[in-house]
Amino acid sequence: MFKWIKNIGPGTLVAAAFIGPGTVTVCTKAGVQFGYSLLWAMLLSIIATIVLQEMAARTGIITQKGLAEVIKGQIKSPLLRNLAIFLILGAIVIGNAAYEAGNISGASLGMRVFGETNAILYPMMIGMIAFLLLFIGNYKVLERSLVALVLIMSISFLITAILTKPDIIAILKGTFTPTIPKDNMLIIIGLIGTTVVPYNLFLHASLVKEKWKTKEDLTTARKDTMISIILGGIVSMAIIIAATATTGGDINNAFDLAKGLEPLYGEYAKYLLGLGLFAAGITSAITAPLAAAYVAKSCFGWKGTLKDNRFRAVWAIILILGVVFSSLKLNPVEIITFAQVANGLLLPIVAIFLVWIVNKANVLGEFKNTLFQNILAICIILITLILGIKGIISVF
Repeated sequence: MFKWIKNIGPGTLVAAAFIGPGTVTVCTKAGVQFGYSLLWAMLLSIIATIVLQEMAARTGIITQKGLAEVIKGQIKSPLLRNLAIFLILGAIVIGNAAYEAGNISGASLGMRVFGETNAILYPMMIGMIAFLLLFIGNYKVLERSLVALVLIMSISFLITAILTKPDIIAILKGTFTPTIPKDNMLIIIGLIGTTVVPYNLFLHASLVKEKWKTKEDLTTARKDTMISIILGGIVSMAIIIAATATTGGDINNAFDLAKGLEPLYGEYAKYLLGLGLFAAGITSAITAPLAAAYVAKSCFGWKGTLKDNRFRAVWAIILILGVVFSSLKLNPVEIITFAQVANGLLLPIVAIFLVWIVNKANVLGEFKNTLFQNILAICIILITLILGIKGIISVF
């Protein structure tokens, strides 16, 4: 256990990336509307995330390259290669710029529990914290900071869930007995879609090669991936469980949930949820620009470190846009629409590319996929195809 804590890292950053304000909102709605009955969907999404992230991490460690760089190197047709690069850059870089405002706004909502202020102050503070951690350009400092924030977020949401004195039998039933109540398909898709995130595959492949350099590290990386993502799943489930305890009221996000729980469980629940939402928002506000910068670096073949000016320029632009959009309450509808369509296309395409790559002996050698891993991967690809199609249809 202590050895794992010493080696904790990239997996926790991936968990930090997928538990953002969007995840908190979807989990809150799932709990408020359907109680414990959709916990199985979160369990399914965690299994899918572990399988895909393990493949991405394995690719990063064995090849010592970013995922976009590996994909680019394996596509021989210039037209298809350029199309893949355009789609990856569009979905990840432009998409993360669009969603960054939501990450910063989510962290600001969490801070509002501790006191109201003008609309610009909290986004500016969050933007400055994210900027300083990214500008330092030291992987270990960034990793430790995000791990600390993830632990704060985890403890906050878990204690809140425990405070509501949940029904353990009902939780077990909801987790291991899949049911699809009427009119909840969109929430199920939302729960899976907010956890199985395309940019995390690129982020993970890039992060593992910052920390680990040899094939002997693969076992450690797998443990890190599995434990961190399971922890992330438990946190998401804790939000659903806490939301189940509320009755009545218009509850759409964790800030509303905090106000909804206060009459029943006191202001401790309010402050715990506020702290959790702040941590969820700020971790995603850091990892989204970081992922976009790694993708740009991988696509364009930049060889510099985290302190490379081109690398810094990518995350800085995304961070600044996020602060501006969240401060001015602007809603970049066209950009978000493009991002949703691009991500809807990208998730199944990247999953297919990833499975193709991890089956190539010339890329991974003895570490290519086993038959069992391929069976799991094909099932997940089918799920991502449904999610992708549904995401595109929802835009139009």
